[in-house]
Amino acid sequence: MNAYGLARLGRDAELRTTSNGDTVATLALAFTRRVKGEKLTQWVDGALWGRRAESLAPYLLKGGLVAVTLEDVHIETFTSQNGDGHKLAGRVIDVELAGGGERTAAPAPRQAPAPRPAPATAPMGSGFDDLDSDIPF
Repeated sequence: MNAYGLARLGRDAELRTTSNGDTVATLALAFTRRVKGEKLTQWVDGALWGRRAESLAPYLLKGGLVAVTLEDVHIETFTSQNGDGHKLAGRVIDVELAGGGERTAAPAPRQAPAPRPAPATAPMGSGFDDLDSDIPF
């Protein structure tokens, strides 16, 4: 079963490497909808694999809004200290950043822009034919 929607990230992406050497980023995805005026949230554990996981993990931050496509959405059962439980899980096949989740850091000090050199002026009477020699193709 596939699923698509907008979700908030419940925590920063957790990047790890499997024993086979594959890279995976685990995501806590919160899908929220309104039913009869009531706000309902469904949590899904997502797994993003490979080079895409490596490159996107630094940007998948808690609170960020993402558009995701999941495949193989299924229910997993587990046993915790509180007893048996279940959760939804799926493989993330597409993810796009939609906003939020940015870390706010002190802005870097701005450097004054370097002065621009004065534009070279062409001598009076020169035409466009003189410019053809400057074109690299």
